Parts: sequence; C-alpha cells; structure tokens
Amino acid sequence: MKTTAASLALAGLLAFTAAGCAVTREQSTVGQYVDDATITTRVKAKFAEDSTVSAMAISVETLKGVVQLSGFAKSSAERSKAEDLARGTPGVVNIKNDIVVKP
Repeated sequence: MKTTAASLALAGLLAFTAAGCAVTREQSTVGQYVDDATITTRVKAKFAEDSTVSAMAISVETLKGVVQLSGFAKSSAERSKAEDLARGTPGVVNIKNDIVVKP
C-alpha cells in the first residue's frame, strides 16, 4: 500500500514538473509554445531553401506569433528577403527585423 501511494506521489510530482518546464516565460500555454516552435522551424526551413538568405547567419525566435530576426546579412537585399520569407510563413503575426547589414 505504501508503494502505491509513493508511486502516485512521484507520478504527480513528475507530471507537475514536466508541465512547468514545457512553457517558457510569457507564453500562456503549451499549445502556444508548440505553435511558436513550428513557426520558427518553418521560417528557418525557408531560409535554408533560399539561395540569397544565409540560414546560418540569421537567427529566428518566435513568441506568440511574433518572429524576431537577428544576426548579420551581407546586403540590404538579403535582410529584406529574410523578412519577406518570414512574413509569408503561416502563423506569423508580426516581424521584428533586427538583422544588421555588414558594412
């Protein structure tokens, strides 16, 4: 009987801990976290497929559908193309383009 109670207590603690770790700061639900991760992955995939955008030099972060781009571009055309690709991704609410063009 004690083993069952201890097992239930441990299972409850693990479930509570896992749920607490799944969502990051300022995100309201696990579903929103998954949606944001999906958007980030889609944007990065578009960068990898495009020959003008360096997927390695530009970082993508998503929070509640707002995509933040950062890193360095070789030209203003690359910076603009990265923003256009991100804007055309399903689920994107807004773009914050912090990409710096290298002199």
